[in-house]
Amino acid sequence: MEQRLANSWNMTVNEKNFIETALLSDLRVDGRRPFDYRRLTIKFGREDGSSEVQLGQTHVMGFVTAQLVQPFKDRPNEGSLAIYTEFSPMADSSFEAGRPGESAVELGRIIDRGLRESRAIDTESLCVLAGKLVWSIRIDLHILDNGGNLVDAANIAALAALLTFRRPDCTLGGEDGQELTVHPPEVREPLPLIVHHLPIAVTFAFFTSDSVVVIDPTLSEEAIMKGRMTVTINTNGDICAIQKGGGVGVMHNVVMQCLRVASVKSADITTKIKEAVESYNTEKAYRKVKRHPSAAGDQIER
Repeated sequence: MEQRLANSWNMTVNEKNFIETALLSDLRVDGRRPFDYRRLTIKFGREDGSSEVQLGQTHVMGFVTAQLVQPFKDRPNEGSLAIYTEFSPMADSSFEAGRPGESAVELGRIIDRGLRESRAIDTESLCVLAGKLVWSIRIDLHILDNGGNLVDAANIAALAALLTFRRPDCTLGGEDGQELTVHPPEVREPLPLIVHHLPIAVTFAFFTSDSVVVIDPTLSEEAIMKGRMTVTINTNGDICAIQKGGGVGVMHNVVMQCLRVASVKSADITTKIKEAVESYNTEKAYRKVKRHPSAAGDQIER
């Protein structure tokens, strides 16, 4: 991913020197301090399981869907989780339409590792009929604008979409108890996913000297960085995954500093995600009451 970003456009020597000189003085071209995030905005579509995240100039949309499939033979009682990424040429001229490139594959793997290895999603609750039918959850991430640090923005979009997704309720019946009925939302309220915790991806960029470290790099900073590290961590301080890229070495004390900073930032981002989801759920409930005013009035009278 670093190689692609470095080749995203040709920067002049003066531009590179300006950015590097500013970083040595703990300044960044967009006015932030080294460990400041850009402005984060989280929005949702009218349908459950869709999110839109803007981190500075980086713009990502996430969609979650589900379908009934046969489980893996080694895990007959667990559902599955899959992540797909789409890098549109509209987002960056270096992106190619069609087959996912190395960057898209790596982005999906980083997010998948954070979710899967930390068991953030309760996959056992996705089992409908052991060994025969489970829910397969699919997360589609669409990169609409690349302003740098796609990993963190896409990770937030995935989590926000998962928290608002609802799958159809289903029951087993019939004489043998094997007859499946999938209930439409008009008959039974769809069910949310069981999310144990939120693994937040926090990305750091390293430059010529490992003492120069910034968080949430922009596209221009990514073009001159020598390495990056993404720490996926939750509010409990549990490290879910670490991804290190680039050839520059990083001292142990710098890594520990990054972990401490990531712990603080993950708490801030988690709060923003939960507040956005709560606002979405409140608005959704209001729309539902507005759509059925008579039913709401009957409940109040009772």
